[in-house]
Amino acid sequence: MNILFALAGNQNCGKTTLFNRLTGSNQHVGNFPGVTVEKKEGVIRGHKNCVIVDLPGIYSLSPYTSEEVVTRDFILNEHPNAIINIVDATNIERNLYLSLQLVELGLPMVIALNMMDEVRASGNTIRVKELSKNLGIPIVPISAGKNEGIDELVDVAIQVAQERILPKKTDFCSGEVHRTIHAIAHMIEDHAQAIDVPARFAATKLIENDESVVASLNLTEEELHIVEHLVKDMEHHIGMDHDAALADMRYTFIESACKDTVIRHQESREQLRSEKIDRLLTHKYLGIPIFLGIMLLIFWLTFGVIGTRLQDWLDLGISAATDALSNLMIQSHVSDWLHALVIDGICAGVGSVLSFLPLIVLLFFFLSLLEDSGYMARVAFVMDKLLRKIGLSGRSFVPMLIGFGCSVPAIMATRTLPSERDRKMTIVLTPFMSCSAKLPIYGMITMAFFPKSAPLVMVSIYVIGIIVAILSGLLLKGTIFKGNPVPFVMELPAYRIPSPRTVLLLMWEKAKDFLKKAFTIIFVASMLIWFLQSFDWTFNMVADSSKSILASIGSVIAPLFVPIGFNDWRASTALITGITAKESVVSTLTILTGAASDAQLSSILSGIFTPLSAFSFLVFTVLYMPCVAAFAATKRELGSMRAAVTTALFQTGTAYLVAFVIYQIGSLIF
Repeated sequence: MNILFALAGNQNCGKTTLFNRLTGSNQHVGNFPGVTVEKKEGVIRGHKNCVIVDLPGIYSLSPYTSEEVVTRDFILNEHPNAIINIVDATNIERNLYLSLQLVELGLPMVIALNMMDEVRASGNTIRVKELSKNLGIPIVPISAGKNEGIDELVDVAIQVAQERILPKKTDFCSGEVHRTIHAIAHMIEDHAQAIDVPARFAATKLIENDESVVASLNLTEEELHIVEHLVKDMEHHIGMDHDAALADMRYTFIESACKDTVIRHQESREQLRSEKIDRLLTHKYLGIPIFLGIMLLIFWLTFGVIGTRLQDWLDLGISAATDALSNLMIQSHVSDWLHALVIDGICAGVGSVLSFLPLIVLLFFFLSLLEDSGYMARVAFVMDKLLRKIGLSGRSFVPMLIGFGCSVPAIMATRTLPSERDRKMTIVLTPFMSCSAKLPIYGMITMAFFPKSAPLVMVSIYVIGIIVAILSGLLLKGTIFKGNPVPFVMELPAYRIPSPRTVLLLMWEKAKDFLKKAFTIIFVASMLIWFLQSFDWTFNMVADSSKSILASIGSVIAPLFVPIGFNDWRASTALITGITAKESVVSTLTILTGAASDAQLSSILSGIFTPLSAFSFLVFTVLYMPCVAAFAATKRELGSMRAAVTTALFQTGTAYLVAFVIYQIGSLIF
């Protein structure tokens, strides 16, 4: 028998960590809400017939956000054999709110009570057996981070699924809410059976005016009128609206269930420590300067102290390997064109990109420390006031933050935003956040023109991207995306010591993605660029690349970039190839200049750019349309090619305008 489990829980409760423990998967884990934006599937280790799906973290089954819709629709439509509901033991009352909604679905279910190690360390107690009896659900205490209780959880979950052990029927409503729910449930019972949904669950969704459930139940106008009348009568008698009434019903039951089973002597050590740290890091005036200072330190370590030394060592290794391969090909009497393709094309293009691997790995090492510690959630909180002025809430900072890694998952992460207006506006602005694929470009330019002030230049580039996003937001807020942002609600997780496994995992993921791109997209692009710069339109090999096919194409485009500081066909061609993958900008310039080393490339670039035009070039690369993968993600999320093209044109036009202003003003000063 194949068993399908749904893994459901609140955001930031350790769900993805548990999923990794259960499956051995290497999903990214972060200590801020919104990491899982799509459902992920895996096989439980040691149980080949057991499949578990990691659903997006949610706080309720009310369809306010895309992630809530994904989770609810999967449970209702895919009919999992059982639900594993992970609950944060340090915030148990809030987490159990979702648990009660899952109980209403009438499916076999087990609660994984996570972070019990933190509860014990704080001297607090949870009487698991009594709580399980009160809720009518099997509960297994675990610590996903420390791999405690996982085997027992698997055994109980499989037993619950195989024997179809349903939650004990507990009528946790009372008074007017009780009468309303049961009256509606009785009236719609046949409709609920027709769509295979428990009548009580359908009744609560009708009270919440869940449009999806209302439509699927196919009620008559008379029945809808009766439901409306019952809900209004309930609101009148209890003096609160329907959403507040249902919330009060559930929290009243949770309070009763936890009264004698959850014993707290004090706040957890993690919470007490977090409160003290937050007095400084979330300070009204110091919060943003501290964040900028931390980022400056990271860039200084990455591009100044540690990263450049590692990059030099790797560059020496790549050069030695290239020379050895070249000598081997010469000794083997390989034809000149093949030797040129492999050494001057593939090795030069791929090797130039590979030399920046240490910078990317090191940067994400530091960012992973910030994220896994819980600090990034604080940054979102601190940024809320600023983002609200441009028409967004602090919640939009999470996708933007992910955008510093890669625009594709960042654009996908906008699904966690409850407002369609906020979601679309965030998609447009997120690519202005500099993704990691652009790091090789920054490394190349700063090494050639700003070696002594690389950290400061790096910070300025990132800050320019953020400022442009802010100004663009103000423009869009008053034109295309009129309206107000939704209220900002985000849990601030306790600060935790970053997990070495998680940090190393993220570094490996980024290195793997980078290497994969280097040996696929960059590999193919390098061969194509070498061919186009080695042959003319009659397919005769040329000694001077300025007479090649690529030169003639680039020369047509080059005049467009004169107002922003450069008129070399090699620079304009590199920007075009950068649309396939931003790393291609470096490999293209390396091939076109014929540079054999980073030092030689820096020397040649000084003849193409001035320091001012090089900075203008950097600004354009950080702001113009992202790669084709990000463009495809934009099209998918916005729902149309026209919207995606318009977004790309807006981003590229903005990049040109900002680079133009910087170069023209700089020309007057310098």
